[in-house]
Amino acid sequence: MSVDVESELAEFYSDLDAVDLAPLWRLTDELLTPTPRPKAVPWLWRAAVYRALAERAIRLVPVERGGERRVLSLRNPGLGGAPYAAGTLWAAVQCLGPRESAPAHRHSPGAIRFVLAGEGVFTTVDGDACEMRAGDLVLTPAMAWHDHTNTAGENMLWFDGLDLPMVQALDAVFFEPHPELNQPVRGRNESERRFGGAGAHVAGQVTGALDPTPSPLLVYRWEDADARLRADADKTDRPSVCLEYVNPGTGASVLPTLACGLERILAGRSTPATRRAGNRVYVVHGGNGHSVIDGRRFDWEPGDMFVVPSWSAVEHRAPCQADLFVLSDAPVLRALGLYREEQLPTAQPVISAFTPRSGG
Repeated sequence: MSVDVESELAEFYSDLDAVDLAPLWRLTDELLTPTPRPKAVPWLWRAAVYRALAERAIRLVPVERGGERRVLSLRNPGLGGAPYAAGTLWAAVQCLGPRESAPAHRHSPGAIRFVLAGEGVFTTVDGDACEMRAGDLVLTPAMAWHDHTNTAGENMLWFDGLDLPMVQALDAVFFEPHPELNQPVRGRNESERRFGGAGAHVAGQVTGALDPTPSPLLVYRWEDADARLRADADKTDRPSVCLEYVNPGTGASVLPTLACGLERILAGRSTPATRRAGNRVYVVHGGNGHSVIDGRRFDWEPGDMFVVPSWSAVEHRAPCQADLFVLSDAPVLRALGLYREEQLPTAQPVISAFTPRSGG
């Protein structure tokens, strides 16, 4: 290429940049990658670390208008300081002290709560006060009024999962505080009485049903999920059994943007290494074990939380039975025809082990 042509090209690219145009032929390798290249990285947050910090937060930071919630968000180191566990998922630990109330509000991002431990807290959703106990799942669908009240004399922690990064990327975030500190309570566990029972779970995961409306069942009890997992485990020789919480009326995922499930790793077994499109956040509900994510070993115990970014290969192993709660964005990928998964033919070699931050 002659000097004149090179000079002319340089001037051409400068002129494009000056008017905010970009030549695709220089961006193809960055935009059209052979497989997903999420910025989020596999990571783990230890319960022993965040619980101590949550106790300090309860002591030092009051819940009041303005802050609205006392929440410690999981910040993925690959996302440049953004308070997200993955590119599409917000995940956090919410902390509520004895006899505290978190004010009522509503927002367009949908949310789920998975209770880590304890009891005595209610999440009120559009007037229905849903009792929360360890292992329960509570939904707060998009634009549903919700507040949290701790009636007990002890601190309460639970896992929060939201589609906030996804909704923000779509420029569709709306937020509104309730006129009163707490909304009126019209009933207690009403959705459970009306819609609970059979049909709240499916084995494996939802693959077909889609529903743009949220589940009318707002609280899913641990006892029911545990019974389903025990029954399925008794009749399988697979390394794990899984269920997904569903809308009991349609069989779709609990929210149009979020899927919630449980995976029980059976004692001494290892799940096959699998890649899935979409992001997943795991919460260890019970048992000890480890996961290998893209060749990196993450050891976990009850209360720990870890993230598996899109198309990362993951496998789980537990010496004794272990239960993992999982939150994913699968409904959105399925609705758009983008979901896919593949199982690797062999186990991954462990290249390195996760080392927690200082103090972890």
